[in-house]
Amino acid sequence: MIKPADVSTKRLISLAPDNWVKWVTQIPDIVAGEILNSEFQWISRESDVLIRVESPQHGKFLVLNELQLRYKPEMPRRMRAYAALAEEKYNLPTYPVLINILKASDAEIPTSYTSNIAGLRAIQDYRVINLWEVDVEIAFQQPLPSLLPFVPILKGGENESTIREALQILRADEQLNQLETVLAFFATFVLESTLVQEIMRWDMAVLHESPWYQEILREGEARGEARGEARGELRGRKEELYSGIELALEIKFGNQGLELMPIISQITDLQKLKTIQQAIKTVNTVNELQQVLSTNLT
Repeated sequence: MIKPADVSTKRLISLAPDNWVKWVTQIPDIVAGEILNSEFQWISRESDVLIRVESPQHGKFLVLNELQLRYKPEMPRRMRAYAALAEEKYNLPTYPVLINILKASDAEIPTSYTSNIAGLRAIQDYRVINLWEVDVEIAFQQPLPSLLPFVPILKGGENESTIREALQILRADEQLNQLETVLAFFATFVLESTLVQEIMRWDMAVLHESPWYQEILREGEARGEARGEARGELRGRKEELYSGIELALEIKFGNQGLELMPIISQITDLQKLKTIQQAIKTVNTVNELQQVLSTNLT
């Protein structure tokens, strides 16, 4: 049984901070220093990872790394705020980087925040890295161990052999082996759950305890809660269950699982929806889930 591990963003980046900051800034002679406290007095949320760096050309500055599971429209404003707060706290210029893990849509993601009020302008540029556009070979060649858990969603990393190669590297290193739950989580986006289980050789229940999986489920819960406030408690609870089920289907079975949503949306009984939501965690194939649906449709 795999023990719970620290799979936070700070933990991932701290594996090879020099190579990480070289990659996100594209400054070849940059050297990482201390990973700083990124909790700011004026806001309760922490920025993901703030690193003090230095290069011969640019001197000392901060690299602010903001990882998002999926891009959100409010991110430009947040990047402006985080960059300003970091500069205020440490009195150093800041190089902000927004790293988006999963593709939310085909819409272009902005690389700056701008506002103009009565001729007074605010501009904050930041670098955007979309992991689905990053060549998987970068994780192996640079090397960038921080990217190994994301191999399945990198460009060209969706095949079984590449995922097995990443897993082999993680398991061979004591500092990396506990990150295989993150690799397994993202592998479920591109491979069948049964194949992921075979590759990992452990119970997929371990995956469901990972913080990445829990964040996806929280997205569904938050989405449902917001709808519930607007549409009434009972209807809101149904919307919450629909959202949670939809996200769980996407995680475990991809588009094949999402094709079941028109059928599931016909079910209005709360208990039956809860049964389906729980069943997604335990079944291994879409066919098994379809059998559960047939029972709950009657």
